[in-house]
Amino acid sequence: MRIGVVVHGPYIVDSGYAFSIINFLKEYGEVRALLGGTMGRTAVHDAHLEHLIDISTKRLPSESLDKFQEEECDVVFLINSGKSNVTGHAFGYKVFKKSKTKPSLIQIERPGEFDGSVIPWRKSLRPLAREIAIKMGLKVVTPDIIMKEIFVSGTDCTHKSTVKGSKTYRKLVGVSPGENIFVNGIVIGKSTQEEVILVADNGIITEMNGGEIKPHGVEKLGKIDINKAVVKTGLLRRSSVDPRIVKYRDFKGKYKVSFLNHAAEDIYRLKGSDMVVTVGDDTTLVAADILYRFDVPIIGITDGDVDQVVESGFKSSGSMIIELESGWDDIIGARIFSELFKGIETIEIDDIENFKKELLQLIDNTAAQYYIKETEIIGV
Repeated sequence: MRIGVVVHGPYIVDSGYAFSIINFLKEYGEVRALLGGTMGRTAVHDAHLEHLIDISTKRLPSESLDKFQEEECDVVFLINSGKSNVTGHAFGYKVFKKSKTKPSLIQIERPGEFDGSVIPWRKSLRPLAREIAIKMGLKVVTPDIIMKEIFVSGTDCTHKSTVKGSKTYRKLVGVSPGENIFVNGIVIGKSTQEEVILVADNGIITEMNGGEIKPHGVEKLGKIDINKAVVKTGLLRRSSVDPRIVKYRDFKGKYKVSFLNHAAEDIYRLKGSDMVVTVGDDTTLVAADILYRFDVPIIGITDGDVDQVVESGFKSSGSMIIELESGWDDIIGARIFSELFKGIETIEIDDIENFKKELLQLIDNTAAQYYIKETEIIGV
C-alpha cells in the first residue's frame, strides 16, 4: 500500500510514538510522513527526525490529508496525542470534516495511554483498524461512538460556532481551568472553568464565558473569522526536552536582522538570520525558544505581560530583552519596524552592536520607560 502519515503536535514526537508508529506502518507498505504545527516542527528537529517526517512546508492537518489524497495514497493515518481522548477524538473529527477530499483515514490517538484508540473514519477501514489496534494494544473507537462523545444535548462541542445576531459563539472542548487560550497563535485569555465559550461580536472577541479575557491579546488579534480561527488551549509544548542546536547561519560580510511581531507566523523561515527583533511577550518567548536551535539571538520588545506558553524556553547568547511599560511593546515595535527596518522584514547591517545602540536610542527618544531584563542564555 501507499501510506501517508500526518503527524500532529509535538507530544506524539517527544514521546517517541511518531517514530515507532511510522516504522510499524512500514510493514504494510511504502510510508511517507508530513507534519503540521510550529512546535511540532521543533520537536521533529530536536529528535533528529527530519529524514523521516517532512517539516519543509507548513500545513494544516486537513491540508496534509488532502495532499496525500492528491498523491493517491491508499490509506492516510492521522497520529496525535491529545490532552484527553475526548479532545483527541474531537480533533480528528474536525480535521476529517475540514478535509476537502475526505481520504481513507485512520486515526491513532493517545498511543501508550490507557484510553488510546484507533479510529477508522471510513467504514471500509474497520478491518485494518482492528488489526492495527490489536497489534498496538489499543481499542477501536468508531465514529458513531465519537459523535455521542462530542455532541452534548444537540450542541456541537467540536469548536463549531453558533450565530445569534451579530454575535458568534464558539464552544471549546477539553479545557482545564487555568489554561491559556490561543487564537491564531495569540494568547487572548485564560480559562477558569472546564467549559469555555468564546464570543465574537462582528469578528472581535468580546467575551469569554468560563474564562478571563486578556485585553492586550484581543487587541493584538484584531478582527477574525472565529469559524476559521485556529484555537488551542494549554501549553504549545508540554514536554521538557534538550534542544538540538544547529549552526545554520552563513556569514557573508553583512549581518541579516529580521523583524517578527506574531508568534503564529513561520518562525523557521528566519533561522538563517543573524538576529531577530521580536515584539510581544509570547512572541518573544516562542521565537527565542525556536531560534535557539539555530543559534540565533533575539532582541525582545516586551511589556512584562508574559504567559507560560511552553514548559521551558531558551534564548541564544547575545539576546537582549527590553521590558517596557504596559502597552508600549506594540507602539515601540511599530516605530522600530518603520524607522530601523523601513517597513522591510529583513535588512542587512554592518555591525550588530551599533544596531542595538540605534534601537535603544530610538526608545530613549520616546516617553517610554524601560529596562534591559536579560542579555544571556536563559532557561525560562
